[in-house]
Amino acid sequence: MITRSLLAAASLAALLAAAPGAATAQGTIRIGMTAADIPLTHGQPDQGFEGNRFTGIPLYNALVEWDLTRADRPTPLRPGLALSWEVDPNDKTRWVFRLRPGVKFHDGSDFNADAVVWNVRKVLDRDAPHFDPRQVGVTATRMPTLRRAEKIDDLTVALFTSEPDSILPFNLTNLFMASPKHWEAKRAAAPNAEAAWNAFAADPSGTGPFRMARFVPRERAEFVRNDAYWGQKAKADRIVLLPIPEANARTAALLSGQVDWIEAPAPDAVPQLRARGMRIETNTQPHVWPWQPCFVDGSPLADVRVRKAINLGIDREGLKTLLGGMMVPAVGTVQPGHPWWGNPSFQIRHDPAEARRLLAEAGYGPQRPLTLKVQISASGSGQMQPLPMNEFVQQNLKAIGVNVEFDVIEWNALFTNWRRGCRDASARGAHAINVSFAAMDPFFAMLRFWDSKMAPPVSNNWGFFSDPRFDAMVAEARQTFDPAARDAALARLHAAGVDEALFIWIAHDVSPRAMSPRVRGFVQPQSWFVDLTLPFIQ
Repeated sequence: MITRSLLAAASLAALLAAAPGAATAQGTIRIGMTAADIPLTHGQPDQGFEGNRFTGIPLYNALVEWDLTRADRPTPLRPGLALSWEVDPNDKTRWVFRLRPGVKFHDGSDFNADAVVWNVRKVLDRDAPHFDPRQVGVTATRMPTLRRAEKIDDLTVALFTSEPDSILPFNLTNLFMASPKHWEAKRAAAPNAEAAWNAFAADPSGTGPFRMARFVPRERAEFVRNDAYWGQKAKADRIVLLPIPEANARTAALLSGQVDWIEAPAPDAVPQLRARGMRIETNTQPHVWPWQPCFVDGSPLADVRVRKAINLGIDREGLKTLLGGMMVPAVGTVQPGHPWWGNPSFQIRHDPAEARRLLAEAGYGPQRPLTLKVQISASGSGQMQPLPMNEFVQQNLKAIGVNVEFDVIEWNALFTNWRRGCRDASARGAHAINVSFAAMDPFFAMLRFWDSKMAPPVSNNWGFFSDPRFDAMVAEARQTFDPAARDAALARLHAAGVDEALFIWIAHDVSPRAMSPRVRGFVQPQSWFVDLTLPFIQ
């Protein structure tokens, strides 16, 4: 397979050789992404969190950011464009953020409170002249309680939520600050706001450690170091992003010297990569690869007995072997020992006999076989190796009498469908959807899935799960501002979710990356994201 992919990669090699500036300069890092296209560059990326990783964080900053500089601890929040923040003790729907002084956008204009208000309006205020519907879907669902921003002075801004929400600082890691002045300049030469955003995306202006140097849709993006950056300057001179969605093609590109690092190498190629001197970087990370059930009337997965049976029918250790050890078996959204683990009574394991018993109790068996349809992707951000993994699970479930059909679609389309829900025509009758997700903050881990108010189009409760008991637990977690007490509330919520088998939990990613030995300084944090200011080429 790898030999065939090396031959197939010849076209990629020719493309790189023919492209202007293709010769690798000292300090240029070329990255093979799993995405099929360059994520949007106008400030709010698509392509899931691979977009945040590669076009959000490098080009832009948020008010609150993840500290991605260490590998030996869970990734904490840190000040970004905001030096500090606090909830108003008299009104817990009002947060005050004190901004970092002296920050400039790439175009030279000032970052200030007016810029924060402008960036909140771009995704929340339909009457704003710069409102962009394309940015709403990839942003508003990630911060569903944020309602507006209000300038206090040039370096202080108030953000208002629809209800008390202790999770807001986590949510704001997804709101990247684009330059209002730069957009206004594009708008002056564009026929409408959409065209202005298209022009902005081709020539973006954020405050981040890299600036855009070249952009070719579906082919490449090139960033250069921002030497005027307000924070720690990047060590690499240039980053080149190349979409290579097929795992064997990515592996072949690294082996043939066309790229310097790849996301998610083909598992069966890892020994060959190591033999050729490539480094394989992995780390524990808060990321889960599940099937998310549909709970509407008529869905077989609305029955908890069926959900438990499917969980018990999967051989996760066998799947780990298939992946060359590059996963951790998932028995919940977080792992045992995590502060949010709790004490669930349902023990997820491989138990085909109990799975068959539960299916029979639910009315399924040889005379009435269960057939499930699952919507999946062929590649994509954090999707690991979706085709072989899903095929492995399909065979596991066949052994307990469950037939699984797959609806395979492009990753970004799957991600869009995830926000529309299983009642939408885009689901095409699927009983479950396979979208991996980050579990590093409470909202992303649980709240957006198990709160009935988070059903589409608000957020990612794709299956329209609704239970007053869970709504109350979600509200308790959101409204608890003491971190230890909030962790305890989240632990109760997680345990209840496992006991109700609200997901088909399958794997935790360890985010394998393969790199040339020439890449130095890279840190693989316990996070979905990476800090591209740290690595360099030697």
